[in-house]
Amino acid sequence: MNGLQIPSLTEKPVKSLGKLFDVTLRDTVAIQAMHAELKTWLAAVDRSGLPGKFKAWIYQHGILPRLLWPLLMYQVPITTVETLERNISQFLRRWLGLPKSLSCIALYGHTNKLQLLFSGLTEEFKVTRAREVLLYRDSSDTRVSSAGIEVRTGRKWRAQEAVQLAEARLRHGVLVGSVAVGRAGLGCHKTPRYDRAQGRVRQQMIQGEVRAEVEEERRSKTVAMRQQGAWTNWEHALTRKITWSELWRSEPARLKFLIQSVYDVLPSPANLHCWGLAEAPSCPLCPARGSLEHILSCCPKALGKGRYRWRHDQVLKAVADTICAGIQQIKHQPLARPYNVFVRAGEKPQSHPKVPADLLSTAGDWQLKVDLGRQLKFPDHITSTTLRPDMVLTSESTKQVVLLELTVPWEDRIEEAFERKKGEVSGTGGGLQAEGVEGPL
Repeated sequence: MNGLQIPSLTEKPVKSLGKLFDVTLRDTVAIQAMHAELKTWLAAVDRSGLPGKFKAWIYQHGILPRLLWPLLMYQVPITTVETLERNISQFLRRWLGLPKSLSCIALYGHTNKLQLLFSGLTEEFKVTRAREVLLYRDSSDTRVSSAGIEVRTGRKWRAQEAVQLAEARLRHGVLVGSVAVGRAGLGCHKTPRYDRAQGRVRQQMIQGEVRAEVEEERRSKTVAMRQQGAWTNWEHALTRKITWSELWRSEPARLKFLIQSVYDVLPSPANLHCWGLAEAPSCPLCPARGSLEHILSCCPKALGKGRYRWRHDQVLKAVADTICAGIQQIKHQPLARPYNVFVRAGEKPQSHPKVPADLLSTAGDWQLKVDLGRQLKFPDHITSTTLRPDMVLTSESTKQVVLLELTVPWEDRIEEAFERKKGEVSGTGGGLQAEGVEGPL
């Protein structure tokens, strides 16, 4: 054309709308190139010399978004995506210093007791493909919506069936109605109804159900894990979500210990014996089996040597420092009003500065005593007792006494430890009325 030679597909592939077409008109070569490019990216980040948490950030905000586009353009089977996710998980474990035995569910789960910040490639792929189905089906152009375009993702998982299942779940949710959770009353948590939602809100609800289905699959696999899935039985343990700001401030060794302890993959004697790295699984201090629970909470030798006491005091010191900072801060603020301010007819209400309605804001003369360094002695002018809690907060002006008893229990015994500590606090006697009793931390 005008002296310019246009190559054919056999000579040079053509790229149109982000998709590469070759002479075979298949996506096999493009998928292989995408896989090779992913390996190149991961290897380059691995050799960069950056700290592990920075490498993990590059994956989440750099590699993952660039990988989702070719997964959307080409007909990639779900088995290939799972293979890519396994490769990514290997690098994430290495960057965070985690063992190879740690399950991928610990990295990508959204309902775990310890939630990390990483997104699973398989989950994002399913959501992306479900969005593509909705774009074709609900298109305002009738020629597109009536074309019957099929989104192919292999035989193991089909996008059309996933969308239909998500819609069925949403319609069932409309029949069930809003369910109260916890102490919140009916109507406190308003959620959009699927039968009334339109446009983008409706599509987001469907995509959310696709994510929920993926999370249910993870949860079902976790329940079958005896060791790494033990956290599913922690009914009274609070959920903790690691944020990026917390990740930047955390020491790598501390973050590594936190993750490994939750999923019981620390190098305890029992685990070392299971991995073939130790001859016996016994505790080095006593003849009992050296499981993680025994090492951290049940060893009588460690208890006798004061190791658990040291751990308890370190937590108590951190709590005491926080309360002391709160007491110093409240001294420079006006006290909270424990009563309602009434306005006469015809008058306008006076504006008052907003004061946080917490316990410390009710008095300005708090005195804190902590059972650290030397033995705590309960104030004699309040009551006479031989028992001593971990902390005592007293206010002479408001006649308040707050007792705080700390325990650092094993997660399966949180409720048991709480009942035991509450019994100890209530047993101080002498007519003492405790203003508040704190549970286990």
